[in-house]
Amino acid sequence: MNNSSNLSSVENALKILECFTIDETEKRVTQIAIELDLAKSTVSRLLKTLLNKGYVKKNPETQKYSLGTKILTLYSSLMSEMEVVKEAHTILEELAHETSESVQLAELEGSSVIYMEQIKSSYPIQIFAHIGRINPIHCTSSGKLLFAYQKESVIDKLLEMNFHRYTSSTVTNPVILKEELKEIKKLGYCYIQNEFIDGIVSIAAPIRDYNKNIIAAVSLVGPIQRINGVKAQQFINKVVEASKKISLKMGYRT
Repeated sequence: MNNSSNLSSVENALKILECFTIDETEKRVTQIAIELDLAKSTVSRLLKTLLNKGYVKKNPETQKYSLGTKILTLYSSLMSEMEVVKEAHTILEELAHETSESVQLAELEGSSVIYMEQIKSSYPIQIFAHIGRINPIHCTSSGKLLFAYQKESVIDKLLEMNFHRYTSSTVTNPVILKEELKEIKKLGYCYIQNEFIDGIVSIAAPIRDYNKNIIAAVSLVGPIQRINGVKAQQFINKVVEASKKISLKMGYRT
């Protein structure tokens, strides 16, 4: 099957999912085919695939199809992401106010980290990641932290990547990186300096949900001239405390 056919199949499958409404939650193959002006054989084939994946279900008595529970999984995932941004916002603002540095909220997106929220530093020269920005996982505090909490099989798979060296301090050796990930998980936070950008310090801590799953990371970033020595440890404590506050709001209990 060529790329054009693949795209057509995906588009038609999405049309099928969209044809179910509050007023008509169940439909037969023939009805869907007529409404979408598609061949009955095409609709039948796509419904079979959607059924196998859990996106639709079939009533054996009426032979009608309706949306499956997998749709709820996608919806829950979206709601979880939106909820964590909402719940975290005030705490992120407090952290930014207490430290005067830029803070972010990020989640893992495949082999990268994506920023969902950010509060700017109050300093004239600011260092922050805009919402929607995608950064590498191996040399950013949020990325490295979320990397560390993945399943062992996922970590090993990601470690097969060819990691780009951004600075002389960027760790690209998979053996060394794996040891660092173990240490990060042991500590419960990630502190890095000069790994993604020279002269920059970044600190991240995990956010957990009611199932105790790591769903995101809160991070703080600023120049090494401002974040060093005793102040660095103070900021680590503040980031960890902020992550715990957000986790509690997400229903996490020890």
